[in-house]
Amino acid sequence: MPDTEGYKDRTHAGRALARQLRAALGPGEQDDLLVLGLPRGGVPVAFEVAQLLSAELDVVLVRKLGMPHHSELAMGAIGSGGVRVLQPGVPGLMGVTQEQVDEAAARELLELERRDRRYRGGRTQPHPGGRTVVVVDDGIATGATMEAALQVLRRQGPARLIVAAPVGAPDSVARLKAEADTVVCPLVPPRFQAVGQFYRSFGQTGDEEVQDLLAQAWAGPAARHAQQNNRKEQT
Repeated sequence: MPDTEGYKDRTHAGRALARQLRAALGPGEQDDLLVLGLPRGGVPVAFEVAQLLSAELDVVLVRKLGMPHHSELAMGAIGSGGVRVLQPGVPGLMGVTQEQVDEAAARELLELERRDRRYRGGRTQPHPGGRTVVVVDDGIATGATMEAALQVLRRQGPARLIVAAPVGAPDSVARLKAEADTVVCPLVPPRFQAVGQFYRSFGQTGDEEVQDLLAQAWAGPAARHAQQNNRKEQT
């Protein structure tokens, strides 16, 4: 399946995305690049990007807020630091109340904290200040989760904030261009319905796979490069 139509799986998508990103990076940006995957499905894509660009890999934790009784529909998202992004019209849309928004946010905050403990296990999160940061997901549907991630990261002063996804809905991609410094999305089909329709294999990504990929990345050359940079900053 060619990239113009879709992807074999997340590994294939990540490699295709890395090629596009390499062309978008300026001189010297790849030397201190930070790639952040959105768990869970964005992490396998981000892993391939980080490996091919010899970049440091980590995760940025945000959670979708599902509509009451329609959890697959996003009414917004939350991120660390108290960031909350809501779709236009919420509360009020489809009868959603402020109380329901608050209840969903409290529930998803617990899951966000659980994932932080499980994925990082006490490991310090890299600081994006002054660095080129690439935020990766396996696709952009509503864009609410990515928007929350951008707001979390923007507060930490990155030099350049790049959104990267193999496929995205046209309206959502256009909106994210106002939030990020650059958006790299090779496939923006006019008849977008769901991210999964552009993958031949699109199974769920589990916590164990996320942990394994992070462990591989943190044990590799990019991790040693990051540690060297941290030591330089401390001296």
